[in-house]
Amino acid sequence: MTDAKERPLRIGDFCITNRLFVGTGKYATYELMRDALAESGCQVVTVAVRRERMADERGRNILDFLDLQRYFLLPNTAGCFNADDAVRTALLGRELLEGLENPGASWVKLEVLGDRKTLLPDPVGTLEALKTLKGEGFTVLCYTSDDPVMARRLKEAAADSVMPAGSPIGSGQGVLNPYNIRIILEDLKAGDEDFPVIVDAGVGTASDVTIAMELGSDGVLLNTGIAGAKDPIAMARAMRLALEAGLLARRAGRIPRKLYATASSPLEGVIGT
Repeated sequence: MTDAKERPLRIGDFCITNRLFVGTGKYATYELMRDALAESGCQVVTVAVRRERMADERGRNILDFLDLQRYFLLPNTAGCFNADDAVRTALLGRELLEGLENPGASWVKLEVLGDRKTLLPDPVGTLEALKTLKGEGFTVLCYTSDDPVMARRLKEAAADSVMPAGSPIGSGQGVLNPYNIRIILEDLKAGDEDFPVIVDAGVGTASDVTIAMELGSDGVLLNTGIAGAKDPIAMARAMRLALEAGLLARRAGRIPRKLYATASSPLEGVIGT
């Protein structure tokens, strides 16, 4: 029986056994975050270095609620609106994780945003920051729009993974343009089937994760879809199962879509009346 954990996902020097990447922001309590992460089954946990509150009102540190033997921490440059800030934030994240001896110290999820209203990626700033971070020895996972041309440019600039948005950050709209995602996958994987493409942003519910995986994505990164749910623990489990279902369905191979009906039971040999 094939499942979502059977074939590891390789990103740079990292080998990931679970393809669901989950963030740490927006949870009501650290305890809820800890339990939701555990229920999701994720291996990679993203931390927004620039805006993550490292301690709550009781003085408790978020890192005390993350099992660093279980999770790879993925520093995130969320909240950065130019290349220089993104690079500085990535370097700060690396310094933090080196002190923790976490294996994720040399990688970063790169976000350079265009404005505070839309939170759409700035393509020029993203490319500039990517080139600098690669020169600094980072494994870089690049957040981008669902523009196939931009995705190609990022791969050509040595991104270790390209992460097209399903829809705007935190919008819960799911994969708005599956055709662009398919084009990105076809383009970036041409001659390089193992190049990792991860859908990032806009996930609202479990079916969004399944759709992303059925399209051919190598994984899904989400945060608000779990943290903002009425029951984050139940939603975390739903997201885990949805990812496994989508991956299994893709490997199984769906039937083609047809305009007209096709009888489930053959008409040949039916007894006449």
